[in-house]
Amino acid sequence: MKVIVCVSLVPDSTTKVKIAQDGKSIDESGVQFILNPYDEFAVEEAVSLKEKLNAETLAVTVGTDKATEAVKKAFQMGIENGVLIKTDNEIVDTYSVAKNLADFINEQKPDLVLLGKQSIDFDSSALPSMLSELTGIPSVNVVVKLTIGDNKVTAEKEIEGGQEIISTTLPVIIGTQKGINTPRYPNLKSIMAAKKKNVETRHSTYNENATEIIKMELPPIKGKGKILTDGANSVPELVKLLREEAKVI
Repeated sequence: MKVIVCVSLVPDSTTKVKIAQDGKSIDESGVQFILNPYDEFAVEEAVSLKEKLNAETLAVTVGTDKATEAVKKAFQMGIENGVLIKTDNEIVDTYSVAKNLADFINEQKPDLVLLGKQSIDFDSSALPSMLSELTGIPSVNVVVKLTIGDNKVTAEKEIEGGQEIISTTLPVIIGTQKGINTPRYPNLKSIMAAKKKNVETRHSTYNENATEIIKMELPPIKGKGKILTDGANSVPELVKLLREEAKVI
């Protein structure tokens, strides 16, 4: 079995975001970048398949040289091979990422493609579906349980108010969600072994963006809250504030 894991490098969720001078990107000074948390579930699932079924695993990312760090973090968790699809642009949108990944997937012809259900930077949740459309491979997103055997796949996914079980066959694209597994922490041995692994660099096959960032701005600062302490006697004042200041009624 051949498994490809699509990974991305994103700012740590604890990062205090600052807008760069161009007004269209974030100021990366002092920003710590991490492997997209949802991709960690995909990597763990791939490594588990390597251990259980002797699957061949490969991590691929799209971006500039900096994006290589996402593949290296996947190495630390146990992925065997890695590829950077190097782009000409510093900022690439979801479609550009999907097109480059789809071209790579079509060339590699894997049995299984794993990736997080979304990245925590753009949060579009569109990549699994885009890859499916561009490759012709069926996809299931927001998967919390995955079972593979005899070329058959059973995926349990989250839906509003419950869960849905989908049966399909390989090849398939799976978008992973929290709950599918518990990602392992790299130990010293795996970290040292990862340093010896080489990330193959390929040039991007597509360098256009379907969307353009016009402007970035931080959300408005929240105003100070008000505490009404007169019990039931505060109701008229509360209603007045909700109507005139909060404007919610």
